[in-house]
Amino acid sequence: MNDPAPAGLKGQPAVMQAALFGLCPACGSKTLFAGTLRFAERCAVCGLDFTAANVGDGPAALLMLPLGAMVVAGALFLHFVLGAPWWMQMLLWPPLTAALVILGLRGGKAALFALEYQRSAREGRSP
Repeated sequence: MNDPAPAGLKGQPAVMQAALFGLCPACGSKTLFAGTLRFAERCAVCGLDFTAANVGDGPAALLMLPLGAMVVAGALFLHFVLGAPWWMQMLLWPPLTAALVILGLRGGKAALFALEYQRSAREGRSP
């Protein structure tokens, strides 16, 4: 996971840049994701192996509480302050929540992997 980037590449992006744009943590190319939430197997530019990424459920756990609180607060605001009917709530919140979860998980996974790479984090091992 600590493969050096070939000479001439732009270098390591900041964690926020990697998270927002799905950038390779070694060379900064936009090659981290092969699908919506699935990491590619390796960087097409520098060859960094992404299969070593061990982000686990960390991004999901950190995302659910604040996102759930925002969605509930928004639904309560629409109901009590603006008097939105229930059918409008049902049309608005499920797709908005799904979009926020996907975008949040994508950014969270990319940020956690960039932090792992930059700090050379490894799974703990006993001698």
